[in-house]
Amino acid sequence: MPRTLTLARFKALLLFLSVFLNLYFLLLHAPSALLSRYTSSPTTRRHLVFAIASSSRSWSRREPYLRLWCSPASTRAFAFLDRAPIDSSGDKSVARVVVSGDTSRFPYTFKGGLRSAIRVARMVKEVVDRGEPDVRWFVFGDDDTVFFVENLVRTLSKYDHDRWFYVGSNSESYQQNVKYSFDMAFGGGGFAISHSLATALARVFDSCLMRYGHWYGSDARVFSCVAELGVGLTHEPGFHQVDMRGNLFGMLSAHPLSPLVSLHHVDATDPIFPNMNNTQALEHLFEAVNVDPARILQQIVCYDMSHSLTVSVAWGYAIQVYDGNELLPDLLSMQKTFMPWRRSGSIDASQYMFNMRDYPRDKCKRPTVFFLESIVSSSHGILSNYSRHNVENCSKANAIKNLEQIRVFSQKLKLDSDEMKAQRRQCCEILPSFNDSMTINIRRCRDNELISMNF
Repeated sequence: MPRTLTLARFKALLLFLSVFLNLYFLLLHAPSALLSRYTSSPTTRRHLVFAIASSSRSWSRREPYLRLWCSPASTRAFAFLDRAPIDSSGDKSVARVVVSGDTSRFPYTFKGGLRSAIRVARMVKEVVDRGEPDVRWFVFGDDDTVFFVENLVRTLSKYDHDRWFYVGSNSESYQQNVKYSFDMAFGGGGFAISHSLATALARVFDSCLMRYGHWYGSDARVFSCVAELGVGLTHEPGFHQVDMRGNLFGMLSAHPLSPLVSLHHVDATDPIFPNMNNTQALEHLFEAVNVDPARILQQIVCYDMSHSLTVSVAWGYAIQVYDGNELLPDLLSMQKTFMPWRRSGSIDASQYMFNMRDYPRDKCKRPTVFFLESIVSSSHGILSNYSRHNVENCSKANAIKNLEQIRVFSQKLKLDSDEMKAQRRQCCEILPSFNDSMTINIRRCRDNELISMNF
């Protein structure tokens, strides 16, 4: 027998249709920025456009650094030069070379500075005005800035590209920040501007440049114009200005949990691996970067109670083995292996923006160091091998006296958006039996697990 449409059912049907139609018209006329939060696809390398500041004199010398991270097949990059390069590689270039526009009408009054700062700053407008399609982020850096693009993509994916974001970091040097600004993204370390902010910035940039002829650098001009639009810096510690010289071991072996995004001044520091030049050393690092970019330099600490050892792993780079129990908070501090950017002859912890600890002058009192030798990836996981670096004929504890190799097993580090916002250090364990070769397994920490020596 057919069901009759009662008054109650008729009212329920009308209510359902009313709600459905309201939702339909709300979504039909919703702002595109609102819809993009729910409908946009994940951010990829192709959604980023890089603008690299260079010059006709430095381009041929610095282009090998771009080849480390920039692939024309997957990365959009433009190199802005003052004129066509002296030694042009033509179609072989990894980035499209663009000759910057004329900036002679803009004032520059900083005594002893370089007018090229205006040309470099104006990349912001010139790269936006190119009208590249489907851009979510514009990224700016120097020709001696090495980017870790997959990590940059993951970092920027935390933010809504349809809102106004200015993302980067300041200098490691307290003095540099005092001189220029604690709120400015330093250009050598690189910074990113969301497409919506970049579009607005490009419209007002020339008028803004007229007010800042007294600034020294290009990044100060960009910062000032962004500030005039009412936007502040979103700080991401993975961007590295590297305002330091010499041996970066202390910095790289205690990298923060944030993914490594950039390294600057790679010409001004020692090679990060022994017995290599700067380019070779970075190529070696990228052997690990290309296998597991998110894990590169991530510090994991293991304890071996039976041999009283502490092992600090900076994945893809180096491992330090300490005789005795080293507390985790102490190992998170950077060791004083480098020198200030301004050549003062000595290093003072108060000169920097991070915690530091001494690096023993006596080489025999330092931990035993093992540098990355090779890396192999398979369906079962990743095996990275590290070889002992002997600098002196030092006597060591029996447990590590004959140790020559360390093998590290890990799985590729994949962090979802929630994990990117609240990262946790991973745990590891040392296989119990070793003589000349140690094996370490990296894994996720259990819920209530502590990273400490268990007695």
